[in-house]
Amino acid sequence: MLRVLMILVPLALSIYAFIDCITTDEKDIRHIPKPLWAILVLLFPLVGSVSWLIVGKDRAAAGPGPLAGRRSGGGWVAPDDNPDFLKSLNDDTKNSGAAPDDAAFREGWEADLRRREEELKRREGKGEQQPKDPDEEK
Repeated sequence: MLRVLMILVPLALSIYAFIDCITTDEKDIRHIPKPLWAILVLLFPLVGSVSWLIVGKDRAAAGPGPLAGRRSGGGWVAPDDNPDFLKSLNDDTKNSGAAPDDAAFREGWEADLRRREEELKRREGKGEQQPKDPDEEK
């Protein structure tokens, strides 16, 4: 088991470092150009990966980590914890005019429903045979 770990850990570390190197913006890389870092990580898996993770990427410029926003007071905040985002949702519904459209739709639907009910009552009162519903035949 230990032999397997001695192979898998450097391999996983080099794969992670290579993907991180490739996906990092050119402006966030320090000391050596991006293609040279990628070659270094591929040719020397353990040394290249560790050096990339420690020295190669400018972590402060790359953006805050998942906990950095809580420590420093800035960074990404979940939408349900962000009062500005919640206010913008209320503003969007007021400015978009969605409420009048919904009210007009509802009124039209209710009027159509009343018309159909009256038509059914008239047919029942006259004793007319109801038209067959095409869905009932299936």
